[in-house]
Amino acid sequence: MVRTDKYTTESIMKLLSEIPDPEIPVITIKELGMLQNVREENGKYIITITPTYTACPAMKMLEQQILETCALHGIKDVRVELTYTPAWTTDWISKEAREKLKNYGIAPPQKKACSAVFSADTVQCPRCGSRHTEIISRFGSTACKALYKCTDCHEPFEYFKCH
Repeated sequence: MVRTDKYTTESIMKLLSEIPDPEIPVITIKELGMLQNVREENGKYIITITPTYTACPAMKMLEQQILETCALHGIKDVRVELTYTPAWTTDWISKEAREKLKNYGIAPPQKKACSAVFSADTVQCPRCGSRHTEIISRFGSTACKALYKCTDCHEPFEYFKCH
């Protein structure tokens, strides 16, 4: 069902808050901290998002998802803007999203971004909870993750790097 009545910026924000992250579908772009703002200017809705990395390959897909969600609800005259200031930080990931990442098998960032130490002894295995882990590769399936292995349960896992 397509609605044609006027939406508020708050109701659009709520709709967009349900869009899953293209690379980690168990968390939304709102929970990840990418969805920044919805504002109206002269009858046009401007949606502001912050990429997790400057060259994040998922941004075009995310922009398309936002436009499709708006179109599905009869929201026209939409523009998606990327903002790089302030730069996205893992500190913006909600507590709920961190728990979802862990349950999905990705170790969430465990420190504040400004105090992050990239070492195996700080990364907890999301499967068994052990801190006996070792880095396999500084890059996992995406640039924002590293590949680790737990030396207790012997399972590989990704770690969402602090930044």
